Amino acid sequence: MRIALDAMGGDDAPGINIDGAITALERWEQLEIDLVGPSGMLNDHLQQRGGKPDRLNVVHADEYVEMHEKPTEALRKKPGASISVCWRLMAEKKVGAVVSAGNTGAVVAAGLRTRLFLKQVKRPGIAVVLPTLKGACVLMDVGANPAARADHLYQYAVMGSVYAREMLGIESPRVGLLNIGSEDGKGTELVRDARNMVIGSHLKPNFIGNIEGRGIYQGDADVVVCEGFVGNVVLKVSEGMADMMFKILSREIVGALDVEQDKAKQAFHAAAQRYEYRETGGAPLLGVDGLCMISHGSSDGRAMCNALGTCIKMSERQINRTIIDRLAEDAAAAAN
Repeated sequence: MRIALDAMGGDDAPGINIDGAITALERWEQLEIDLVGPSGMLNDHLQQRGGKPDRLNVVHADEYVEMHEKPTEALRKKPGASISVCWRLMAEKKVGAVVSAGNTGAVVAAGLRTRLFLKQVKRPGIAVVLPTLKGACVLMDVGANPAARADHLYQYAVMGSVYAREMLGIESPRVGLLNIGSEDGKGTELVRDARNMVIGSHLKPNFIGNIEGRGIYQGDADVVVCEGFVGNVVLKVSEGMADMMFKILSREIVGALDVEQDKAKQAFHAAAQRYEYRETGGAPLLGVDGLCMISHGSSDGRAMCNALGTCIKMSERQINRTIIDRLAEDAAAAAN
């Protein structure tokens, strides 16, 4: 599998991307990487690391979008930006996936400009895996589409369900709509309309209805669906809460325990890894014709390596083929 890696994406680019690429090439023999960015700079970095590895190709891009820039404005001013080059490579079928730890808005906007959508998909969305008391759940969308329509939310339910089954191993994912209450009539017209669409689809047997925000981490559903604005707020609040709680536990509680300090710290570190984005490498943008992993801006080499590996796994599990099939089944049923 060939993947375009945005070498200039991330707070510590390009070093972390090069480190991740080299590690990934050593781990997966079927992987080839197009490293996209200023060729002179990238070749210098590679030379410092012992030279360019086999199965790694440097693709030149004059410019890149910085983390603080406004996505659409930056892409308009920088048509040759590295993330745009990555998406063009996928649109031309030269690569099967795009990976970037850069400006999330720019990654999504560059992708939407290509209109590289799966058949019948109206709008791609970002899915993130969150830990719960019962395992894990997929939250979608967390920022790609803040002005979602009801049919978008229905499709997120389908795509999230496919991802939960194929990537998390949940045989029959329970699907819920994020709402201010669990009662059927609660929420906005958007959510109520989306509810009706999900009930009319193949997801009906596994649809549990509305769930409240606190139900996410209780494990009330395996797939939680919402519009991008709400999902992004949930994600950022969750990240902040988790960081605060682990710091409090480490600072205040471990010191008071009558146990070996090192062992206690190791236990908290192991628990914290369940919340660690580096383990999966990022979040997929589902619904595009190809694969796209959006990594955290503060990713390190391990995170980027794992993002590349997640793309390989998604390809092997035929995520996109299954999404197309499920949407087609519902469309055929509705037509009849």
